[in-house]
Amino acid sequence: TVARCIVRLVDITSGEVLIDGVDLARLREGELRPYRRQVQIVFQDPYRSLNPRRTVGQSIIEGPMNFGLSRREALDRAARLLEVVGLSADALDRFPHQFSGGQRQRICIARALAMEPAILIADEAVSALDVSVQAQVLALLDEVRRRFDLAMLFITHDLRVAAQICDRIMVMWHGQVVEEGPTDRVFAQPAHEYTRRLLAAAPGRHAFGAERREAGDHV
Repeated sequence: TVARCIVRLVDITSGEVLIDGVDLARLREGELRPYRRQVQIVFQDPYRSLNPRRTVGQSIIEGPMNFGLSRREALDRAARLLEVVGLSADALDRFPHQFSGGQRQRICIARALAMEPAILIADEAVSALDVSVQAQVLALLDEVRRRFDLAMLFITHDLRVAAQICDRIMVMWHGQVVEEGPTDRVFAQPAHEYTRRLLAAAPGRHAFGAERREAGDHV
């Protein structure tokens, strides 16, 4: 719900959605349009995120063309981005059912990047994938974040994933933020009781710090 509110797929009933000091929640549709390309989202379920009747190329080029790019330019960009996410350009002419779940999520990442956003929201982006594929997609998200200098909001229920990929953690409980801070501090010295319960219930929680030290820089 948080992700959908940020990208205005759901209208909020109270509060603000501030990007560069502008409250997106108060903008009319026409005023919102310039900001839509700045914030892109990769959804949880790659099987439902792509139109089965459209080729991969059609899905990727739609957004850029809606913002003025020619079809040729949009296709060239799509081909380059497919290479970035680890797929060949011939995927442009294929349909979603011809790809695995991990490959579909890579396509969804390419589609988001095609808009040249400043902010990428990954909404439980690996939770629907096989464990063997999750690490690959996480590594890809970190790679594109660095390569394209993106801010990334990574939404997850998996604390091990959060420990591995996030610089800062925001803990929500019943729709409210109850704790926020650097990942190392939140995991080592949780201030809120709910955070402490989450960490106590997380499998492998004692390895969180080691995983972060091995991973180096994070999102």
